[in-house]
Amino acid sequence: MSLVSAQDLTKTYASGDVPVLALRGASFDIEAGSFAAFVGPSGSGKSTLLNLLGCLDQPSSGSLTVVDTDVAALDREQRAQFRGDHIGFVFQDFNLIPVLSAFENVELPLMMLRGWSVGRRRQKVEEVLKAVELGELGAKRPDKLSGGQKQRVAVARALVTGPELVLADEPTANLDRETALRVIDLMKRMRDELGTTFVFSTHDPKVMAAAELIFTLEDGQLRKEGETT
Repeated sequence: MSLVSAQDLTKTYASGDVPVLALRGASFDIEAGSFAAFVGPSGSGKSTLLNLLGCLDQPSSGSLTVVDTDVAALDREQRAQFRGDHIGFVFQDFNLIPVLSAFENVELPLMMLRGWSVGRRRQKVEEVLKAVELGELGAKRPDKLSGGQKQRVAVARALVTGPELVLADEPTANLDRETALRVIDLMKRMRDELGTTFVFSTHDPKVMAAAELIFTLEDGQLRKEGETT
């Protein structure tokens, strides 16, 4: 079953008087439980595409369905609610809040959702921190954590709401090789245990080697590279 389905997706940005076509008629499907990657050089359209999948932006034309929802038809408020309910994000620079502990950073998305008591939030955060092997470091602030630990906090934050889809934008860019491989293995284990779909934008060969489905972007045009087993 397709968790994400796009048909003839385009995105045009205004740059002065000249429109810039950042995405050109992309069509693709991503099945639930996939470990997929959009790859290509800088400026190829990877981030544009991830922003569309994450409901951070809207396509100029074409159709886009995410978790059985026509997200292109949602207004700004509806997109924000949809993101909170269905999508998690992992960023290359971690995007942790420096004044908050690891526990508080992971807890933050739950505080934005209705119906979560303090006790239920604490239990969920502790559960997710333990799953990413940071159960003993919840009280530490980001400046006391290594790069790999920060990224594991970011993965925990992305997973804490139980999203169907996690979007990871260059998640290994600031990590050394060994740490990057551990983070990739962690995300793959979370996929296997939780059934979460992971979609990456990357030019890291290590992420590409782990991906089971690869799409290549060049100048806003997309092609399916193939599947690995």
